Amino acid sequence: MTRSARSDRAYGKNRTHLVAGGAGFLGSHLIDRLLARGERVLCVDNFFTGRHSNLSHQIGNPQLEIIRHDVIHPIDLQADFIWNLACPASPPHYQHDPVFTMKTSVLGSINLLDLASRLGIPLFQASTSEVYGDPQVHPQTESYWGHVNPIGIRSCYDEGKRAAEALCLDFRRSRGTDVRVVRIFNTYGPRMHPDDGRVISNFIVQALQGRAITIYGDGQQSRSFCYVDDLVDGFLKVMDLDKAPESPINLGNPGEFTMLELAQQILALTGSSSKIEQRPLPKDDPSRRRPDISLARQHLGWEPKIALRDGLIKTIEYFKTCE
Repeated sequence: MTRSARSDRAYGKNRTHLVAGGAGFLGSHLIDRLLARGERVLCVDNFFTGRHSNLSHQIGNPQLEIIRHDVIHPIDLQADFIWNLACPASPPHYQHDPVFTMKTSVLGSINLLDLASRLGIPLFQASTSEVYGDPQVHPQTESYWGHVNPIGIRSCYDEGKRAAEALCLDFRRSRGTDVRVVRIFNTYGPRMHPDDGRVISNFIVQALQGRAITIYGDGQQSRSFCYVDDLVDGFLKVMDLDKAPESPINLGNPGEFTMLELAQQILALTGSSSKIEQRPLPKDDPSRRRPDISLARQHLGWEPKIALRDGLIKTIEYFKTCE
């Protein structure tokens, strides 16, 4: 891996980017950054969890085209880069229709990889820290194979993303496809859906509404939280490499916080009088999750810059406008 920008497909030359899942939380932020670079963007989304409001500020931009399409069906478009961010990513959404979730990860990846292979262009695959399951190695390195329940209620997402990674590497080995796989750890920021079921959005909405903050289990399970701007910086650095990374790369903030610490910080920042209420821990919920980002530091020159407190302040302000 090298950190030099590609000369043949460099940004800023009005190239075309196909962003699958582009109306979602992460996809819409990526599209903003690509458009700011002067790129053309084809936003492909079925709008199951994506929202038109995430891109409303870009409507009328001649560099953006929005296409309603589900990637479980083949697609034939011309592009210079493909970004596969298409899949529900929060437990209530991906468990709503687990078969559809698995189809999105597997069939969607096959269809986009087929397109990338035919066009001879790079494909960015948004994978997830969920491939590590409830890890027995901490922090998690890319060489760790994970500890996943293959038949649990989360397996439609966990195993779907693991299968997508396998497909990416098989396309590389068998067809020479340029694939770049990133394992995304918990990410937060503006445009998260208030009802997406993720812990930061849950806590902020509950605090702003004066409802009890629901903590599952004893609150000592931990996570790492990366602000969306930092994550998208990492995305772009991965696609800027002139040679695809040999392995998946972790992107996330290595700072680790318990659920209780997170709740207390959000209560303090919102000035809420909400009480903390404990509930039973969901099945297969990981007890700890934190990325080892040594590869990202070494090969991308990337690490998060935005502290949790600063990112929470921006996210709280966004949710205030959603009330």
